[in-house]
Formats: sequence, C-alpha cells, structure tokens
Amino acid sequence: MSSFTTNQADDLAIATIRTLAVDVVGKANSGHPGAPMGMAPVAHVLFSRFVNANPKNSKWFNRDRFVLSNGHACALQYVLLHLLGYKLSLDDLKAFRQIDSKTPGHPEAGHTDGIEVTTGPLGQGFANGVGLAIAQAHLAAVYNRDEFNLINNFTYVFCGDGCLMEGVASEAASLAGHLQLGNLVVIYDDNHISIDGDTACAFTENVEQRFLSYGWQVLHVDDGDHDLAAISDAIAEARKESTKPTIIRLKTTIGYGSKQQGTHGVHGAPLKADDIVALKTKFGFAPDQTFQVPQGAYDLYAEFGRRGAELEAKWNADLAAYGQKYPAEHAELTRRIAGELPADWEKTLPVYTPSDPAVASRKLSEIVLTSIIPSLPELVGGSADLTGSNLTKVKSSVDFQPPSTGLGTYAGTYIRYGVREHGMGAIANGLHAYGGIIPFVATFLNFVSYASGAVRLSALSGHQVIWVGEYTEYLVACLQLKHFPPATHDSIGLGEDGPTHQPVETAISLRATPNLAFWRPADGNETSAAYLVALKSKSTPSVLSLSRQNLPNLEGSTIEKAARGGYVLHEEAEADLTIVSSGSEVAIAVEAAGKLANEGIKTRVVSLPCWLTFDQQDEDYRLSVLRDGSPILSLEASSPAGWAKYSHEQYGLPAWGASGPYQKVYEKFGITGSNIAVIGKKVVDFYKGRTVVSPLRKAFQL
Repeated sequence: MSSFTTNQADDLAIATIRTLAVDVVGKANSGHPGAPMGMAPVAHVLFSRFVNANPKNSKWFNRDRFVLSNGHACALQYVLLHLLGYKLSLDDLKAFRQIDSKTPGHPEAGHTDGIEVTTGPLGQGFANGVGLAIAQAHLAAVYNRDEFNLINNFTYVFCGDGCLMEGVASEAASLAGHLQLGNLVVIYDDNHISIDGDTACAFTENVEQRFLSYGWQVLHVDDGDHDLAAISDAIAEARKESTKPTIIRLKTTIGYGSKQQGTHGVHGAPLKADDIVALKTKFGFAPDQTFQVPQGAYDLYAEFGRRGAELEAKWNADLAAYGQKYPAEHAELTRRIAGELPADWEKTLPVYTPSDPAVASRKLSEIVLTSIIPSLPELVGGSADLTGSNLTKVKSSVDFQPPSTGLGTYAGTYIRYGVREHGMGAIANGLHAYGGIIPFVATFLNFVSYASGAVRLSALSGHQVIWVGEYTEYLVACLQLKHFPPATHDSIGLGEDGPTHQPVETAISLRATPNLAFWRPADGNETSAAYLVALKSKSTPSVLSLSRQNLPNLEGSTIEKAARGGYVLHEEAEADLTIVSSGSEVAIAVEAAGKLANEGIKTRVVSLPCWLTFDQQDEDYRLSVLRDGSPILSLEASSPAGWAKYSHEQYGLPAWGASGPYQKVYEKFGITGSNIAVIGKKVVDFYKGRTVVSPLRKAFQL
C-alpha cells in the first residue's frame, strides 16, 4: 500500500511549475518548455517530500544534491529554485537567457544559487552525480561514527533519453554499479522524444535491462503525468536500497498540456500564443496573465525551507557535539569543508639540485604525490587503467571499493576508473563539486581527448581537478572544480608507440581552453611547482603533461621561479638570442645555447612550463623574462601553434609524429641541440640590424 499522503495544493503546485516554465521560455522566445512540463509532477514530489536542503543556505554541507543532467530543461530548475525560496526572484525568471541574468540558457554552478553542477552537454550531469555520490560515500566512511551519522545525504539526478545515449553516462553508470553506490537515485524521463523526433528512429535498446546488467536497482513508473503516489513510492523504494544505485524509468508526456504534447515540436521552441491560452485555461490560470504564482503554491513549498532549516540546525548541533568527542577529526573535516589546505604542507614538496640524477617527470610526479598525500587527505586520485604507467598510486594508499568486494573500503582514496577517461573526468568534476575533496585523475596525454567534454566543463565551472598525463611525456591534469588529473606520455617522446599515441596537437588545445592551467615541467623543481600552483588554485583545473624519458635537473631552476609559470633559466647580458621552451625540450634548448656560445652567440634560455600562470604575472615581470632587444625562438616537440604569442620564430612539429625509439624520432624532426643551434643562428642572422621588441608588447590586451 502506498505511503504517499496527498496535499490539497499538489495539483496547483504542479500546474504552477508548468505555466511558469511556459512563460519563462515564452518571454525569452528561446528555450525548452517540453521537459519542464512533462517532469513537473516528479519534480514536485521529489522536492516537496524527499529532498533535504536549506534554501537560506544553499551550501549547507549535508544537503541532498540535485543534478539536472538534461540541462536544456533548466526552466524547470529555475522555477523550482524560485518557488522553494532560493535567491532567485520572479524578475530573474523573466530575464531567462538574457545578458548577465541569473538564469542562463543552461544551469551554471557558481552563477545561480542552488545549482550544484554546470550541465547542458548531455550525460555530463549523470556522471557528475556519480562523483557526488562517491564523495558522500568516501567522506561518510572517513568521518562518520556509530553515534554520529554526519554525512548521509542522497544525490538525485534527472536525465533524459539524450543523456543515456551519450557514452559518458554509460561509463559512469557502469562504474557506479560496480561501486554499489546506494546513495544515488537517477530518475530517467522516458518521454521517447529527441530533437530528431521519436526515439524509435535511433534509440530502441532496453534501458532497464542495460542498467540491470550494470548492477543497478531498476524501478519504473508507467504514468509520470498523474500518478504521484507511484512516483513517491518509487523514490522511497530507491532510498531503501543501500547496496545499489537506483534508476527509475518514468514514463512522461513531453509538453504535457500543450496542443503539441508528445511531439518533438514542444521540445526546443516556445509555445504559440493560442497554445499558451489553452494551456492556462486548462489548468485554471488567467490566460491573459503571465508569471502567475498562487499563494497556495508558495505556502506548500515554504515547508521545504522550514524542514531544511531545522535539519541544518540539528546537523550543526551534531557537528559541535562531534567536535567535543572527536576534536582531531572535527578539525580536519571542517578545514576540508572550508576548502583550506593544512598549514605548511608546501614544506613536503621535493626540492632538487643539478647534481640529482635525471628522472622521468612521471616518476617525479609519483615522488611528489608520495610526499604530499600523507598531509593532504583531501587528495582522492585514480587512473583510467594506467596506474602502473601514470605512477599515481602511492604505496600507502587504499583503493576506494565496496567493502564487500575485499578490494578496499569506501575510506580508500584511490579510484580504479577502468578504461573510462570521459567518465573519469566528469566524475572528478562531481567529486570536487561536493566539497572537501581535491581529485586527481590520470591517463596518457593523448587520451585526455576522450575526456575533452568533461575537461572544458571543469574549466568553465572552476573545478579544481588535477589531470596527470603522460606524453611520453604523459598528461597530468589538475582541474579546479578541484580535481587534479595527471596526464603522461605527452609528445613524440612516446617514440615506439607512434603518432596514434603522440599528442602533438593536444597541448595547444588545452592551452586554448580558458581557465585551464596546462603544465609541462622540465625537471623536478618544475614538477613540484606544478603541484604547488595546482593545489593552491581553488577554481582552476590543471593538466600536468609528464614525460616517460628521464629529464636532467637543470641549473637555475627552483620551485619559486617555476611557480610563476615562466622564468629565465639561463641569463646572458646583451644576449643575441632567447630560446623559450617547455618540458623535455628545455634541456635541449640549454644544450643548443652552449653550442651557440662556442660560436660567440650569447643565448638566454627561458622555461615556460605554464602559459596561463605566466600570463597572470605582472607586465614588468613578463617583459623581464621575454624582453626587448633580441629575437626569441620557441622550441617544443608538438604543434607550434600559439607560440607566436611568446616568440618571434617557432620550431616544432609541422604534422604528426613517427614510430621509433624516441631519440631517433627527435632526430628525425630536428629536435636536437645541434640542429636547434643551427636554427638559432639562422634566427640571429635574420634579425641582425633590426629593432626587435618583445612579442608581449601589443596595441591592446584582451
């Protein structure tokens, strides 16, 4: 028998959501009214009966998290936020999709009160939800005690057919099933409509059977338009299952109440005037008025705010009592919630001198992680099935796994993502969005391309995620929403793996991404500096591109200098030439400078491990590094695109790489000390007698 209790204002509240969504889209003459109209009943039931959150403090830590993965339906979320009492007014709803409004075309975290993650690109929110659920399970395992169930929230996700067609959702769903995330509830809006029309044209799989195979609990509601009791019972049943995530297949009619209901015509276009009149008349609203909110709807949703405020007050009292009994754990938890790093953690970073042996930067990354992780419990890392190559699992770490598997515990800090780069990146965004966690993830730099959708959302959202990447030189990326991904095997240094694994175009792609710090460290001190800046950058993701080949520790490098993104490694007064480089090519630039010195050509060497960080320095400093008076030649074993910003001439790869031992590959493309010396002399001769100003000097700056 159903435990659902009706409220006399239920139908009124649902009709209010539908008509407001229609008015929001109609006033903007842009947007998607269909899904908000179809999902109004489930949204109403979920928030009025189940979600625990406080609209007066949208950052209360133990709130339930809600993700609208089908972000095009954001009119639904904005309407709910207004009705529930968040900082979103009717005027904000009227400004939907307008410049500088609080109601942009898709939900944006950090922009609109109550939005947990940025969604819109389909499937990303689904995977973010998995990250949010992992974060809750992990922090609960670390800090909860028998008498203190402090961290026990649920994560609820709305998604549509499009989300479930995207591969990123499949990757995340598969991992969520393996991890037995019983705190995750996904509600699938099965309305059978996409932009092309009925999903029968392209999406005919049995979704329920698919999720059963992933290890999920699968429930269904056949009448999502009217059966509030069935909706409520399904959500209640989902909350009872503690060893499996749950997906509820909810059959709805897109655009319910419209003349075009059930068709793709109501998916992504405002309703016509006569349709709006008929719709409002049908639901008992004045057809000639807009943005109507009956007091009964406000009154019903006011209970949500009262309930949330009471729950937060009780939680705060419990947290204080927890602090009395477990002062050390309380101090650490509250520090992590505040997003503050422990005092003096930087002192654990390794420091190197030129007498130290040459080491691959992926190994240097492992040394950094081994040094800092004991003092930074918020670092939660993982790799896409490349742990042994990325070197991201330190010896003391325990895997994050369901205890029943015997493979680890939920208190573990190392996640085995499997071969799921895109899912990994999007999950990391969710980990950072939850709070208290700085994620780092790892793969080959080349394969970060698989995750580009998640990487750009990390940068857009300000997630501190760290990617570690090998580029034979790998890819290490640190994104802040806050996660750090290491990426290794980062260029033609991958040698025998050939051009399929040599990411010659990846560096400029990442460097071109706003608010993304792409690091190519040249030695040990620069690797330590990359982690230093990544960990201090609370709203910027980072990608650390690391080498497989050994790199010498350079004369003149320090953590402090490298932390500015670029610095003079080798200085010469009255120089004839400056060579600016990054990563493994910096040592080659130093070699070339020595050969040029033997010919009487004074050559400065500049290391530029991170363009974004260097660009953030003051103008006087930048001009002291890349100064006037002599030409600047850039050198990098990848596409030269973008280097014109920092140099007059660029030497790099004109096309794809080649397969062979990496030394031979470098020789084939002329990336050797001897050839760069020849190129450098040509540059000096070309600019002789000319007035040379720094390429940093521009008529204007963006």
